Amino acid sequence: MATDNGSDPARSLAILWRTREVSSRKGKPELSVDRIARVAIELADVDGLDALSMRKVAEKLGVGTMSLYTYVPGKAELVDVMVDLVQAETARPQEGGDDWRAKLELIARENLALYQRHPWLLQASHRTVLGPNVIEKYEYELRALEGIGLTEIEMDSVLTLLIGQAQVSARGRAEMSRVERNSGLTEEQWWTQHAPLLDQVIDYSRFPVASRVGAAAGEAHHAAYSPEHAFEFGLARLLDGIEVLIGGRADAGS
Repeated sequence: MATDNGSDPARSLAILWRTREVSSRKGKPELSVDRIARVAIELADVDGLDALSMRKVAEKLGVGTMSLYTYVPGKAELVDVMVDLVQAETARPQEGGDDWRAKLELIARENLALYQRHPWLLQASHRTVLGPNVIEKYEYELRALEGIGLTEIEMDSVLTLLIGQAQVSARGRAEMSRVERNSGLTEEQWWTQHAPLLDQVIDYSRFPVASRVGAAAGEAHHAAYSPEHAFEFGLARLLDGIEVLIGGRADAGS
């Protein structure tokens, strides 16, 4: 039975954990699952996941397309390997120490950087890839939450919130960049053109709060929305909330 991204669970797990690694045949360019996946990552970083194909990966490697199927059954399984490989790029919070807030901040920032380096991860819409790097990353991120006063469910939920914050910000930046490329205008340039026209048609007295707040935000961000500010503001509030949760329990137990 295939997963919701189209990959076969048995074949995907075998490739992810390299239980059926195939050696290159004599006389052929040296291939491996890792080499194929890393070339696919390079292509996806530039063109996105939708444009990725086994044919393009084969062309980049200088081999025939059918050669790849000896190592990877199809694109769905290849994407699973790609997702797993890039998880190893994130830095780990240092073991020990009591500064859990700094550790969680690092986790959020490392995940944001990961999505920014590989925007196609936002397109990889499927269940969690159960590969070694994904599970190892989950392990060391949870260790940053170990022993700070949270239940197991809360530890998982906090991690989900932190990674979700990174995803939302990365998605906002990616969408803004896409719009700017397609229009040829930055967000600030677009508003510079449209603000005078808006002034001609809108009665600001009808929307006093929206006018005041919108003007302040626009002046601060030079745009209607800043993914960077949203990330920083949201992360700080998330950490504040976790601190209140932990502090409340400490007070109740004293």
